[in-house]
Amino acid sequence: MIAYIRGTLDEKDPTRVVVEACGVGYEILIPLSTFDRLPKVGEEVKLLAFHSVREDDEVLYGFATKSEREMFAKLTAVSGVGPKIALSILSGGSVGELALAIASGNAKRISSIKGVGKKTAEKICVELKDKVNAIEALSATQRAGRGGADAAAPVLRDAILALSALGFSEETANKMVSGVIAANPDAKDTETVVRLALSGGKK
Repeated sequence: MIAYIRGTLDEKDPTRVVVEACGVGYEILIPLSTFDRLPKVGEEVKLLAFHSVREDDEVLYGFATKSEREMFAKLTAVSGVGPKIALSILSGGSVGELALAIASGNAKRISSIKGVGKKTAEKICVELKDKVNAIEALSATQRAGRGGADAAAPVLRDAILALSALGFSEETANKMVSGVIAANPDAKDTETVVRLALSGGKK
């Protein structure tokens, strides 16, 4: 399997690139999130690869970050979600935003992405909800934005522990905290997060 490709960026557009490496031009399909991070044509580029091999087809998908490739792999593992739909979903927002939507069961957010139906969005939330969590989702979102994930993660962890101590299962507490952060990204202390979680996420 091909893990990554490093070479000269020969062509690029929002959905595909051609990278020349050792005299061979590799056509690689990419999401918009990766396109935004590409260097200028003619410069060196390294893309993490997902090599899809089927009986009648062989395609390379490329990603700027490990989290993009991991989310792509998770999405394509969901029944009914192929590589094209997975790329569309990744192009519809950051990995952190997508993880947060999945953790909080926000199928509406995912179905708002072009090409993703309501049933598909609901299936993604159901099948992947145990594979993402509030802390990782917020951390990824903040790394891509204004930062501060290291300080926020303990707050979310403590909030989940507090809710668990009140009798909620870890899965339910995780979902409650995810919903609070999705609706109130400015909530920065454990007490506030727990209070909002217990009141249904409303201030």
